[in-house]
Amino acid sequence: MRRAWTAVVVLAAGGAVSAFLVNRGDTSQAANQTAQALPVNTARVTQQTLKDTETEDGDLGFGTTSTAVNRSAGTITGLPDSGQELRRGNTVYSLDNKPTTLLYGALPAYRRLANGSAGTDVLQLEQNLRALGYTGFTVDDEYTAATAEAVEEWQEDRGLDETGVVELGSVLFAPGHIRVDSVDAQEGAPLGPEQKVLTYTGTTKAVTVELDVADQRLAKPDAAVTVALPDGKTVPGRVDKVSTKIVPAESPDKDPETKVEVVVAIDNQKAVAAWSLAAVDVTFTASERKNVLTVPVAALVALREGGFGVEVTDGTSSHYAPVKTGLFASGQVEISGTGVKAGIAVGIPK
Repeated sequence: MRRAWTAVVVLAAGGAVSAFLVNRGDTSQAANQTAQALPVNTARVTQQTLKDTETEDGDLGFGTTSTAVNRSAGTITGLPDSGQELRRGNTVYSLDNKPTTLLYGALPAYRRLANGSAGTDVLQLEQNLRALGYTGFTVDDEYTAATAEAVEEWQEDRGLDETGVVELGSVLFAPGHIRVDSVDAQEGAPLGPEQKVLTYTGTTKAVTVELDVADQRLAKPDAAVTVALPDGKTVPGRVDKVSTKIVPAESPDKDPETKVEVVVAIDNQKAVAAWSLAAVDVTFTASERKNVLTVPVAALVALREGGFGVEVTDGTSSHYAPVKTGLFASGQVEISGTGVKAGIAVGIPK
């Protein structure tokens, strides 16, 4: 003689499972633990791809914002307009009637470049000079006399003193062409070193999401996401950048918060062209199991001997089959076990 037990099972927040045991009495079927009564409610075992997803609020815009600061004291004599797009070789702003020129490169300008300098910033400079049409030097990471001659030609074209030296503050390196987000300085106003001139972004639409640190698992680089737009349509995206930021406290009695900032790239730019800024919903997939057997979480029963099972029924009789559980998501649970296959009916305890 064997005994079978069943349980009401609840999927709590975070995927935790709680259960209580109910004695179903003795059975005379040692092999299959036949239940005393047929279940009133049933569901089918289905084979599907199970996804654990979470949806977060996001902001559609132009991605992360960077700041351009002045490197030396002077008077602002030229500024762009907010929303203006700038490309390689364009003037970002002017100080004392001398332009700060936009060049492309991942490494920010951080020093004066002259004959004898070497490094990644030199390589960036020479790549830009070549792209702008200047020749007579080798594009590498060494600033030579030939590089200085090319710089002098560039300076002449820009209306600068022909020194052959690239002073700190005369160029702004950015990963690509930029869009002016906001202008903080005023034309004609004096400006000291390290003071904010303007902020800028890229020119490609992107979505920014702030996650709690506990949800950082969602932000996997290059992971696919779905973005729901204001008109109800959806567009695919992917996690492009993940960084940690400190959000200042809103009041003296509160502590600063640590957040995870996620930038989602949108490949189909036409789909988001109608909005400059918009609130959107971003659905992340935390985990995914393909082609697995699933049942509603409520179909799980807790067995006296330990673990979980399901009550399998053919309409005339039923028995308990032990199962192993996997991913819990969207009210479904992944299961596997002997005799458990797609299409069979299982009971749903009241």
